[in-house]
Amino acid sequence: MSIFSPSQLTSDIAGTLPPALANPEQAVRWFAVYTMPQSEQSLRRMLDVRQIESFMPTYEVQKVWKNRQRIKTLRPLFPSYVFVHIGNHQRSSVLSSPGALRIIGNTHTALPIPDREIEFLQSEAIRGKLEPHLELVIGKKVRIRSGPMEGLEGTLVEKRNSLRFVLTVAMINQHAAVQMHADELEAVRN
Repeated sequence: MSIFSPSQLTSDIAGTLPPALANPEQAVRWFAVYTMPQSEQSLRRMLDVRQIESFMPTYEVQKVWKNRQRIKTLRPLFPSYVFVHIGNHQRSSVLSSPGALRIIGNTHTALPIPDREIEFLQSEAIRGKLEPHLELVIGKKVRIRSGPMEGLEGTLVEKRNSLRFVLTVAMINQHAAVQMHADELEAVRN
């Protein structure tokens, strides 16, 4: 009969476990990093230099310039957020990168994002189909953010591939509806 010391037993058990379970400090998980506004791409480039895996979901927007030229651009699906795949030992490398403000979590620790959610955002099946979902609620007041009608307030009445903005002329109690893109509207805060 042989007697094992606790340290021997612990090292034997740790040798049979995957590294992430044997040492939770080395577990690699996805986290959301809050960035400075419009710094997502530069942060991703810096993380690539530091060999830290990152991901920023995007969607395509077609813009019409003043000369009526149409151009397609990629925009972050979640502005000011980049996802990083890191262990606890890499947190300081991420936070010391220019443009990174904080890793999202509670006051005590960063909270990981489930792998399934990131896998969904990265999947080929939805590529090109993602678009931001704004806090626009049917029946609520909205404001036009850009264009010749900028600043005009109305009501959101219908949502399909785009939104219907209804202008109400209160003095004569008449309404007019126009179809708008989600990018052009914002919720009116009371």
